[in-house]
Amino acid sequence: MQNKLPKFFDNHKICIICEGNEEYEYLNRLKNLKVWNEQYDISLVNAGGNGNIPARYQDRYQNGADELVLVFCDTEKKPHEQYEDIKRKINEFHGVDSAANEVIIFGNPCTMQIISKHWTDENLKSPAKPVNAPLIKKYTGVENYKGRADQIEEVMEYVTVENYKDMSRRVKDLDSDDSVTGSSNFGKFIKLFESDDSGWIDKINRNLEE
Repeated sequence: MQNKLPKFFDNHKICIICEGNEEYEYLNRLKNLKVWNEQYDISLVNAGGNGNIPARYQDRYQNGADELVLVFCDTEKKPHEQYEDIKRKINEFHGVDSAANEVIIFGNPCTMQIISKHWTDENLKSPAKPVNAPLIKKYTGVENYKGRADQIEEVMEYVTVENYKDMSRRVKDLDSDDSVTGSSNFGKFIKLFESDDSGWIDKINRNLEE
């Protein structure tokens, strides 16, 4: 008798520790739009604030259920103290000076820098929500954006498969130096998440052990 069970293919399990609601809901939206290669099974953890990121990262990494653990966070405004602290703790955890550069996806000054690229070339100068609220209203109609759960949900409805392509193109043009205002390395990770070749996962993990 032939085995009638469906064939299961092992996907590559990647966990992304998200700083807060905005990061979590944005990546969840991209996951639901299925814009990335289906071989990557991406799970998201909401750290509930950047101070919780290092502990969540360590827990998830030591748990061993994922092939790769990444972090998605803001740099906030200069001197980026909390962001630098996250990097330092990740480097210390791995005992590798450049570990954080391998696993952190950042938006400088904030994640809205990345999200807004779905609609505009304009670079954000500040992480302050009142400063960026007019731009968000212009492209989504959401009034007085403060990052409330209902507002985030409404903004995400304007993130589409079509404008994902615009965002990808614009983000790839941003400076990838995390000390520069209006920078992000999300473009590099978009390329990896879209890739047919999953060898990059092993490469990052090797760099964490050197």
